[in-house]
Amino acid sequence: MSSAPGLVLSPTARVGAGVRFGANVVVHDDVVIGDGVTIEDGVVLGKGPRLAPGSAAAGAAGALTIADGATICCNAVVFNGASIGPRAIVGDQAYVRERATIGERTVIGRGSAVDNDVVVGDRVRVQTSVYLTAFSVVEDDVFVGPCAMTTNDDAMGRIARGTTLRGATLRRACRIGGGAVLVPGVEVGEEAFVAAGAVVTRDVAPRAVVMGVPARVVREVPDEQLIERWR
Repeated sequence: MSSAPGLVLSPTARVGAGVRFGANVVVHDDVVIGDGVTIEDGVVLGKGPRLAPGSAAAGAAGALTIADGATICCNAVVFNGASIGPRAIVGDQAYVRERATIGERTVIGRGSAVDNDVVVGDRVRVQTSVYLTAFSVVEDDVFVGPCAMTTNDDAMGRIARGTTLRGATLRRACRIGGGAVLVPGVEVGEEAFVAAGAVVTRDVAPRAVVMGVPARVVREVPDEQLIERWR
């Protein structure tokens, strides 16, 4: 740590063995950093949220925890209350909001946003500039292509206070193509395939291949593309 210029480390943060800090890192109160973690230049850890009155994101956050062997890349921001799993990677300029959970060996791509109360499983690949909206669930082995977007508010802000927002649910090993848009509350089934640029307005069955605006089923994912063949 003595070789990390500009490091601001809260006295209440807990830092494991073999942690490497880049330049100009800020670590806020109560952050827990596991062994062998790499924190690159300009990272902010444990930032508190700034919420609009009545925001659905309100609620206790708790401490940020970063598990052993994880990497937080340059200029990423990870909020208090988030959880980053073992050997996960949070890419350059990405942000992970409060109460979000990132699983083991998952990669969050450059400039991607993981909103509050999102659960991302293990071995997930989130590519560049993806938006995972609040209250979404992404199960293990999912692939989310660049610039894909999930949404959680049909009324775009004109909802009664206290209304429960619904993000997307991406079941195990499904694949979402680049630039796809998923409307609030949709579920993409296990091993399903959403083509690039599709707009998903209804649930997608397991192993279905959908494409178009709105997305429609065109065929089934063949056996040779199932995740068990690619481990």
